[in-house]
Amino acid sequence: MVRSNPALKTAATPRLNNFIRETPFDKQAAFLLLPHREVLYGGSAGPGKSSALLMAALQYVDKPGYAALLLRRTYADLSRAGALMDRARAWLSNTEAIWNGGAHMWRFPSGASLSFGYLEHDGDELQYQSAEYQCICFDELTQFTEAQYRFLFSRLRRPQGSRIPLRMRAATNPGGPGHEWVKQRFILAQDPDRFFLPARFTDNPYIDQAAYRRQLAELDPVTRKRFEEGDWDVAAEGALFKRSWFAVVKGAPAQAPRVRFWDMAATAKSIAAGDPDYIVGVKMVLADGLYYVEHVVRERVDAKSVLRLVLQTAQADGAGVVVCWEQEGGSSGKIVSSALIEKLAGFQFRAVPVHADKLTRALPFRDMAQAGNVRLVEGAWNLVWLDEVCGFPTGRHDDQVDASDGAFVALKPRGWAWGPAV
Repeated sequence: MVRSNPALKTAATPRLNNFIRETPFDKQAAFLLLPHREVLYGGSAGPGKSSALLMAALQYVDKPGYAALLLRRTYADLSRAGALMDRARAWLSNTEAIWNGGAHMWRFPSGASLSFGYLEHDGDELQYQSAEYQCICFDELTQFTEAQYRFLFSRLRRPQGSRIPLRMRAATNPGGPGHEWVKQRFILAQDPDRFFLPARFTDNPYIDQAAYRRQLAELDPVTRKRFEEGDWDVAAEGALFKRSWFAVVKGAPAQAPRVRFWDMAATAKSIAAGDPDYIVGVKMVLADGLYYVEHVVRERVDAKSVLRLVLQTAQADGAGVVVCWEQEGGSSGKIVSSALIEKLAGFQFRAVPVHADKLTRALPFRDMAQAGNVRLVEGAWNLVWLDEVCGFPTGRHDDQVDASDGAFVALKPRGWAWGPAV
């Protein structure tokens, strides 16, 4: 039975079964009833987000062939006490469902399955490219990249004739590296297949609301407004870029100065590491006062392959594109520059020492973007670039930010503000 709440009356009772061991309150019931392909639940802290996602994933486990996937960004997030796997264990341990620890999956008498996964690193989503689900749930969506989220739509399918709905469900608080793309997709964009259902801790009758409000009062003002009020507009100090600043266009003017700026951060780390940096080459164009990010190369390669990648890209770009790179300090940076100069005979090139920290270097490019003077040329790299740039400086990587800043400085009419060429 759904709890009654005068503030929200549901038109129907959601589909439940014996494996859903909590009674949904009104906001959770509304979440379970929504027919949209995509639904985002929450906003503030404490509205029963994890339980709502688990209920959604379990709604059709009585149907043969049904499969659901619950995702967190890291395994630690997934497995900690009170999190999704722990909550599922409390609900399902004394039922007919069977746990497979190696596969992180519950199997039900119908043959249906509920799996748990995580996408800690860029590219981890590819492990699901041969899988098939009817319900995919993301817990704390702003911790994921838009590219990861959108890729999982390719795994959302069903057999011909099946009446089980295909659903993408998510829950989150404002904030986090993915704040801007989630806000754009669910709060600002208008799509009839997409719905944002705001929920607060005051909608949750199962928690001590007065005590929880006192705990939230200890937070800094920005985090408190996000967690207590679900405020998507309050700005975090240090947030630099917004997705809405970057218009996507079909192409850049052909007759205009072009540079390809390389950030060589990946040369200092082994690709065997857990989440190493990338080597990134950003091609940028300046025409009529507008800066066009025309193309991005972003690869994880070993040190021996860096020179080959830069040379192959220069050959593909053509002699009209100036090849630039950030020269890191110390003898290793000079060695890389010397090797590149030797390889790039016949091309225009320039190595640039860095004389400022990352945040300081990003500010001029930020100002130009905020003024509406930066365009993205449509390409497969757009989402990954936006995820990183709009997550800076708190995101996992900043290689594309560094390369974009470098290309921007190289194209500025005054040019080369960081220091002389090598």
